Amino acid sequence: MFKTYLRLLDFAKPISRYAVPYFFFAALHALFNTFNYAMIMPILNAMFSEGYQFQPIYQMPALSFKGEVLNQWLNYFYTYIFGTEWIVTNVLAMLAVILIVMNLLSNLFRYLGGYTVESMRTTTVQRMRNEMFDSVIGKDVGYFSGQRKGDIISRITSDVMVVQYCITNTLQVAFREPFLIIGYLVLMLSISWELALFSVLFLPLVGLIIGNIVKKLRHPASQSQQRMGDLVSVLDESLGGIKIVKTYTATDYIKEKFHALNQNLSDTLLWMARRQQLASPMSEFLGITAVAIILVFGGSLVMNGSLSGAGFIAFIAAFSQITRPVRAFIDQFANINQGVAAGERIFAVLDGKNEITDAANAKEFVGFNDKVEFRDVHFSYDDTREIIHGVSFEVRKGETVALVGPSGGGKSTLSELMERFYDTDSGDILIDGVSIRQYKQESLRSAMSLVSQETVLFNDTIKNNIALGRPDATDEEIIAACKVANAHNFIVDSPEGYNTNIGDRGTKLSGGQRQRLSIARAVLKNPEFLILDEATSALDTESEKLVQDALTKLLKGRTSVVIAHRLSTIMNADRIFVIDEGRIVEEGRHEELLAKGGVYAKLVELQNVK
Repeated sequence: MFKTYLRLLDFAKPISRYAVPYFFFAALHALFNTFNYAMIMPILNAMFSEGYQFQPIYQMPALSFKGEVLNQWLNYFYTYIFGTEWIVTNVLAMLAVILIVMNLLSNLFRYLGGYTVESMRTTTVQRMRNEMFDSVIGKDVGYFSGQRKGDIISRITSDVMVVQYCITNTLQVAFREPFLIIGYLVLMLSISWELALFSVLFLPLVGLIIGNIVKKLRHPASQSQQRMGDLVSVLDESLGGIKIVKTYTATDYIKEKFHALNQNLSDTLLWMARRQQLASPMSEFLGITAVAIILVFGGSLVMNGSLSGAGFIAFIAAFSQITRPVRAFIDQFANINQGVAAGERIFAVLDGKNEITDAANAKEFVGFNDKVEFRDVHFSYDDTREIIHGVSFEVRKGETVALVGPSGGGKSTLSELMERFYDTDSGDILIDGVSIRQYKQESLRSAMSLVSQETVLFNDTIKNNIALGRPDATDEEIIAACKVANAHNFIVDSPEGYNTNIGDRGTKLSGGQRQRLSIARAVLKNPEFLILDEATSALDTESEKLVQDALTKLLKGRTSVVIAHRLSTIMNADRIFVIDEGRIVEEGRHEELLAKGGVYAKLVELQNVK
């Protein structure tokens, strides 16, 4: 726990930037706040003339909370302001002004301290979210196959909100509350060491009882963060698949699932709230009990003359106030406990290791001259069931190679291995005889464009979606790419043309329009390698023909891998590899494969391709 807590504090570095000014603000706030209660004694003495004798004083007295010293300060100020004529109303007016000034200063430094904490909190949250997002985006594709997107979102949002108070409360635990406690203790000791001794013995008892309540919060806090992640996951999945939910009339099922998770989360939060809320009433009850005992003990001191009535009232006031920072101190530890639990979930993401990493001497990919070679490639996603079984083939520069075959055969997996989203279990993929593991991942992928069957667009303008791989592209280049992809006409007919926002995941567009934007994005990047994974699957017949004609021109002279179920789109490929159950079972051109009468010929017959 302590190690996690220290790591969380790293997000606030340099912490001295906040701790040093907060130290002075907290100390001055405690000093003037304590003076507010110390002023009770001279006010009561002046009102009831108890133990107070006016004597002109022309030199500044020593600084102390003791009653007789405060009287000397009162005489000093009175002499300085009013001279030697004694009038009670003058004294009370002066004390009222002093009290106002002290309270103003106390609250001024309290505000400055709070502002410092807020600055620390805002900066810390910003840094934490940035690091979380950068870490998540930097993870390899394989990491997300074992994670729920909603849980990751929950960690970046909900968990970070919990952790921020854990960090900022550190300053209050370290400075503000201790300074207030010390200030009140000094005041109480200066009034009566006997009563103060009782208080000092009593406060650890309060801390022990409340601390026992607080320490049981950590495990439920961790559970609540996990439940929140599950809740966000269901919410994300439900909203993302709302059409399917409606189509299959599964709204009741989704509602019940969400309600059950929400109930579980609410029960956990309620249990924690009961524990947290118990701390304050318990400490208040113990405080009132102590005050009752002090009334008996302190009353006896007043009656035997060991303590003045004004001093006794000031002591009671100070003691009633000291329980507040003690309670706050304990409450902060409750928040820190919850923050540590959330911090562990955050560090689980930040500490997650990428399985796909650049080699120590990895080099930039600057292009190739000959071929891409798959050499005896074996691969499995989970190290248990092999998906690719010893696949070997070549893609020569400028050649269009098609991968076809039954669904689930491993065609898309081969393209993902080429982009190094995953590494092969054995065998290798080489470019001009050099393993792709020897290149930096970003430079390798910068030479590739992917158009997949699952169109991925962002809640942004059409222009920004197309220019994703080339943010510096000119308007003319973007328009030219869209014309190649047969997207220009529908774009200019949109409400704001290329600046039209397409909604979340492009929901304002039809499936064919989304796919054509995806193709335009790949065209604009002008890559060394072009990977088309069912690129025309979402297009209607007319659009498919127009886009296929454009792609045929685009693919000419360009190295490309085309994955297709609709065989009409790959008849002109230089070579066709038939993939079945992770193996190459046939290869050749369209006519050659038809003549063999094998798997490819049967697929052609099923699709009535001529």
